[in-house]
Amino acid sequence: MNALIILLPLAGALLNGLLGFWSPAYRKNETLIGAIGTLMVAIPFILVLLAFLGFEGEAVSFSLFSWMQAGDLQIDFAYQLDQLSLTMALVVTGVGALIHLYSIGYMHGDPGFYRFFAYLNLFIFAMNNLILGDNMVVMFLGWEGVGLCSYLLIGFWYQNMEFSKAAQKAFIANRIGDFAMLVAMFLIFRELSSGGITTGLTFTEILNADFGDSTYWIALLVFIAATGKSAQIPLYVWLPDAMAGPTPVSALIHAATMVTSGIYLIARLSPVYLAVPDVMTIVMVIGGLTAIMAALIAMAQNDIKKVLAYSTVSQLGYMFMALGAGAFTAAIFHVVTHAFFKACLFLGSGSVIHAMEHTHAVKDPQDIRTMGGLKKYLPSTRNTFWISSLAISGIIPLAGFFSKDEILSSVFFYTESFSVYKIFWGIGLFTALLTAFYMTRLSMLTFEGSERFSGDHKPHESPASMTIPLWVLAALAIVGGFINLPYLIGHGEFQFLGHFLEEAGVMNAESIHENATEMAEIILIGLSAILAILAVLFARNVYRKDQLAGDEKLKTFLGSFYGVMERKFYVDEIYRAIIIRPFENFGKNGLSALDNNVVDGAVEGLANVVGGIGAVFKRLQSGLVSNYLFVLTIGVVAMLGYLLFG
Repeated sequence: MNALIILLPLAGALLNGLLGFWSPAYRKNETLIGAIGTLMVAIPFILVLLAFLGFEGEAVSFSLFSWMQAGDLQIDFAYQLDQLSLTMALVVTGVGALIHLYSIGYMHGDPGFYRFFAYLNLFIFAMNNLILGDNMVVMFLGWEGVGLCSYLLIGFWYQNMEFSKAAQKAFIANRIGDFAMLVAMFLIFRELSSGGITTGLTFTEILNADFGDSTYWIALLVFIAATGKSAQIPLYVWLPDAMAGPTPVSALIHAATMVTSGIYLIARLSPVYLAVPDVMTIVMVIGGLTAIMAALIAMAQNDIKKVLAYSTVSQLGYMFMALGAGAFTAAIFHVVTHAFFKACLFLGSGSVIHAMEHTHAVKDPQDIRTMGGLKKYLPSTRNTFWISSLAISGIIPLAGFFSKDEILSSVFFYTESFSVYKIFWGIGLFTALLTAFYMTRLSMLTFEGSERFSGDHKPHESPASMTIPLWVLAALAIVGGFINLPYLIGHGEFQFLGHFLEEAGVMNAESIHENATEMAEIILIGLSAILAILAVLFARNVYRKDQLAGDEKLKTFLGSFYGVMERKFYVDEIYRAIIIRPFENFGKNGLSALDNNVVDGAVEGLANVVGGIGAVFKRLQSGLVSNYLFVLTIGVVAMLGYLLFG
């Protein structure tokens, strides 16, 4: 039964992919394709849920077959169900199944319908390998698999060259991080096999090993890999461009699969990170800087999906801040709640885009400046979008309030006295205010006020296959935070998720619990809750009347800095100037000259030599027998002369 969790999504990918490719009749049957694709994820969710409900505290491992053996290396195709992998699998398969259901309505009529569902199923298969893998090699198979699937799905509409470039950008950025992961795996293998002991690179072996001086480099390299998959500075640039794919892809990448990979892996290796505080400091610094920078960029974006994309980058920064503070369970808690409201937000944006495309009255159906007044036409989408916007803003008692404030509390109490870490608490709090502001701006400009579009065709609400997943996710965004009540209740005694994960070896820094006091936590949580509400009310007031005038007020207040935010801090331009363009110039002026003059010159020169020799010898091929006899005679005479006198 456990193997079906892994194999069913793969079976769905093969079934829809191959039958759709071979059979035109099957390709047209969207109902069957969608049902198979959705069931191949929904059934594994039920199996994971049953495993979760029947879990008795001991990790369950199962091996499909022995994979590879070479010297001290013996890898099994093995999987493990424990507290951490079960938690992640519930999110991946549960939210993933809802996204599959939504896709049936969203992708209706697309000629690549069968191919889309094959790719989605393959994505879930790869992610299940990543989170359920018993060892680093199986995990890495899934790690690379989600990278491949992101390339296929971001560039799904490959006829558009810009979409194809976005897919390439995602693929290349992740390869940079993946190289660091490979080096980390080589280091781990060297240390584990240093005594001539056969190793399977299992997580159990890794967490029980002493890597000595290599611990620092292993932790740092894994973190570099995580900055690629989980979109942190400097490798975050691929994620906003991933919006090129169909909207369900955005929801799957941002909420349930790929971007959570880095957080999962660092949490899995938490004892390794706790042994190297210097690396944890790096993790916190990068996370904090990513969180605030992405939030500032989101403030000035007008593409509905781009706002949500930079919001994801910012929230991932929050999670890395938690990891850097040793609050590994808080990071996973935010992964879970974020999956609920961010999936709802992205799917809601897809419903909005779907409706705006129907009007045929706007050039860009994703530009929020051309929307407004949609609450009249899209009541379900509007209500669920607002619920999730308030959840990510940290409004009590929605899910985001609990997970965000646990991270802020953990960062604050990581050290006892005032230190640089308190600055990152301030960065986190300010980022939370920015989040509340730009999410309220997004909701106001999209759904409230008067209509800023025209046309004979009015927008309409999406079909039930799209709105049902929205309501389920919105409900989870309301109640999801209660799975891990905040520290102020019995100093963490009732933190179900926190204690559940600790049983899987997801360790937290002891200093957080030692430095926390109940009164201080109540003050911090109360401050954060009040400021979030004030930020939402302030943004609502700014954008309530003449909505577009609200942006003008913001531009006036921020001055030239608004332009910097709008241009995304010129990061893409900087990358092009210092990395891409030099490589292009080196290719054109350096490697091209080498190729033309040296490589081609050597090949052509050899050809010329052979041709010259052939030109000489072809003169001997006159076709006259007398000439051949003359040459033969000379040859015989020369040979006799050599034998007699040589």
